[in-house]
Amino acid sequence: MASPPTILVFDSGLGGLTVLREIVSSRPDAHYVYVADDAFFPYGHHSEEQIIARVVPLVGELIAAHAPDLVVIACNTASTLVMAHLRSAYEVPFVGTVPAIKPACASSKTKRVSVLGTKGTVKREYTRKLIDDFAQGCEVTLVGSAELAALAERALSGNAVSDEDIAAEIAPCFVDHGNARTDTVVLACTHYPLLLDRLKNLAPWPVDWIDPAPAIARRVSDLLGGPVREADTAGAKMIFTSKRPHTLSKALMPFFGGRVPA
Repeated sequence: MASPPTILVFDSGLGGLTVLREIVSSRPDAHYVYVADDAFFPYGHHSEEQIIARVVPLVGELIAAHAPDLVVIACNTASTLVMAHLRSAYEVPFVGTVPAIKPACASSKTKRVSVLGTKGTVKREYTRKLIDDFAQGCEVTLVGSAELAALAERALSGNAVSDEDIAAEIAPCFVDHGNARTDTVVLACTHYPLLLDRLKNLAPWPVDWIDPAPAIARRVSDLLGGPVREADTAGAKMIFTSKRPHTLSKALMPFFGGRVPA
């Protein structure tokens, strides 16, 4: 029987777990290495040049250490900057994470869409080009949150996060023109789906929240081809670049398909 593929999932912190969860669901046969670059978190506090200089060689070191069959950059901020550099430097296939503006604008009925991301992601030329190419007549509001990713990390780690703090970060997404108001919000940071239930409860009116994770999982599965076996016993590993040991096994298990990450 062929050995299971190894998939390396990389993010600035814990947000990429929302992407990992979808990939594990579609590919339970794979072995997973999840890397949280917490030593450099949050990426939104660093310049574009600093992020490129950090991520490109770090991913190279991870490829050398773990020999993955595929690498997922489960971070919008990094993906909008480093994908071309990674693909030119390394032969392993890469799957990135970009704001799901095209499907959001295609599905919006009011033609009012908001993109909720980090300050870095929403100011990127890459993001603005997606709007130019795919807005399809929609009015798109870019909302750069300074704190929501950190709030999501705190919540997943078991720390208290107030409704007021979350509501303040998402409030600019909701634009009411009287005759039309926002009906779709793109989650342009993989951390944000960690708070999805609370986002829905705190929204001033119901909207469609667009999470790119299912589409990323489909792309990963397509690139890898069919599963080599049915059993989900291939194992998983969790790595923090700060070298700190993780103490989140119980909280992490659902993201790893019930496995306890080493």
